[in-house]
Amino acid sequence: MSTNPASPPNAEIEARVRLEVERTLQRAVKGLAYISTGDPGVGMTPKDTIYQRGTLKVYHYRPLADEVYRVPILLIMSLVSKPYILDLTPGQSLVEFLLKQGFDVYMIDWGVPREQDHVLRFEDYVLDFIPDCIARVQADSGEEEISIVGYCMGGMLSAMYAALHADGPLKNLACFTVPVNSDGMTLMRQWSDPRYFDVDRIVDTLGNVPPEMMYASFDMLRPVSKAIGQIRLWDNMWNDEFVKSFRMFDRWGADQIPFPGECFRQNTKEIMWENKLVKGTMQLAGRRIDLGAITVPFIHVVAEHDHICPYEAAKDLVRLVGSADKREVMLKGGHVSLVAGGNAVFRLWPQLDAWLAERSV
Repeated sequence: MSTNPASPPNAEIEARVRLEVERTLQRAVKGLAYISTGDPGVGMTPKDTIYQRGTLKVYHYRPLADEVYRVPILLIMSLVSKPYILDLTPGQSLVEFLLKQGFDVYMIDWGVPREQDHVLRFEDYVLDFIPDCIARVQADSGEEEISIVGYCMGGMLSAMYAALHADGPLKNLACFTVPVNSDGMTLMRQWSDPRYFDVDRIVDTLGNVPPEMMYASFDMLRPVSKAIGQIRLWDNMWNDEFVKSFRMFDRWGADQIPFPGECFRQNTKEIMWENKLVKGTMQLAGRRIDLGAITVPFIHVVAEHDHICPYEAAKDLVRLVGSADKREVMLKGGHVSLVAGGNAVFRLWPQLDAWLAERSV
């Protein structure tokens, strides 16, 4: 009786069947637990609020290392995202990682805008709030110089600040996934086409722009991603680590905040439609934003599979910045997985640590 040497032994087949049966049972049991349990804890790294102004707060994270680099880091987030994506959970927190590496870490939490905050514009953030927060960090740390790390729109605000405060206390600037050229945001430009998108009516009617409108635009960029995500979740329901990460990312993705109305109008007209930032014609309070005025050490990290800030929208930033010490780094990942989660632990975080450590003594 002949046998097929290419076919797996009976023991291997049995082991595979047992594994799939066990995973199926685990999916059913843990699927019920997933539905019934609450959201996982996020933003848990110990911190103190050193300054508050309206909804804005400045956090100082308590050190986790004996030796601390002299130059403190100020993290700046997008206006429409809660900052805990940078402090997800122990072991998956960029904040915790930086503290363990010996950095002194601060963060601006913009908070959820109130109805009266709909009047805020880029001028308020770049010429008032950020300089004010930097002054608070200087006073708290006792250091004159600081490094800024800005994510997405937080990186755009940081670059605007750096360009308009060339003689300020900024020592290093690190940005992640910053869209500076709206010509590269093809689908987003179609979604906000001025022929159909009445931004004046939206802002004049609603004041602050609700996050549901942002969700609609992001879903348009990847229309089947939500369904695919649910399929991947069910397929990996047996895997506790996968489920934990999925829950945290899913919570953050559904936990966005309103866009201050006047800033949304400004962003739509001047950056999305007229592309003033990359053209060098954008002005705040009569002051032109020349990205070439940025001369501090600069790094821009972009994600290979970023659907929110495609590479075509981000690639001009390093070219426009005037620093002699500047570089662009492209890493595998998407807009969110670049900065948080298992991939970020081994890709972005070590690179940021090495770059900052060399320039923070």
